[in-house]
Amino acid sequence: MDQEYVHPLPVRLWHWANMAFFVILILTGLQIRYVGSVDVIPFRASVLIHNGVGLALVANYAVWLGFYLFSDKKKVYHPILNPMQYFRETFRQIRFYTYGIFAGEPNPHHVSAYHKFNPLQLITYQVIMLILLPLQIYTGLLMWDVKRFPGLVAASGGVRVLDTVHVVIFIVFVGYVLVHPYLTTMGHTPGAHLKAMVTGYEEVEDKPG
Repeated sequence: MDQEYVHPLPVRLWHWANMAFFVILILTGLQIRYVGSVDVIPFRASVLIHNGVGLALVANYAVWLGFYLFSDKKKVYHPILNPMQYFRETFRQIRFYTYGIFAGEPNPHHVSAYHKFNPLQLITYQVIMLILLPLQIYTGLLMWDVKRFPGLVAASGGVRVLDTVHVVIFIVFVGYVLVHPYLTTMGHTPGAHLKAMVTGYEEVEDKPG
């Protein structure tokens, strides 16, 4: 195996901070949502922590967005693929996850610094980072202080609509956080991807001499 530097330091720092923020927001969100049934910490403390970490997540997202908008790493999320090529690679990846990985076949996706996501990861991360997370931030900010944004709250359908959207996306993120650790085990070894997010280096197939 060769090693290739795939995850720059800013991306790794952002990733681990984001993971911590997500876990804290999920736990405090459960505490707030099910007050009386879940009483690990006082309600007021959970609200303060949730709001504070939520603002930290907004800042962290701004760092991520700025890094990918103003560096050549934006190619990672927007590779140049024609539709037919994308669909072919998608079906190969689906076959690998549903059959090939259990039959010992190699992963059809070859990681590189500018092509680190397979087609399924690519669409998943685009939906999460460009649609769901901004929407979650938007609904969270409006519910943080509804009296400060009355016009936006009304235009968005009211507090009940905002709360429903916030909770639905919260459920999606809970599922993602639960599934993500399992997906990290699908490298050359179970800990290969985890190690890569610490060192920045992914193990890749030896390049032909």
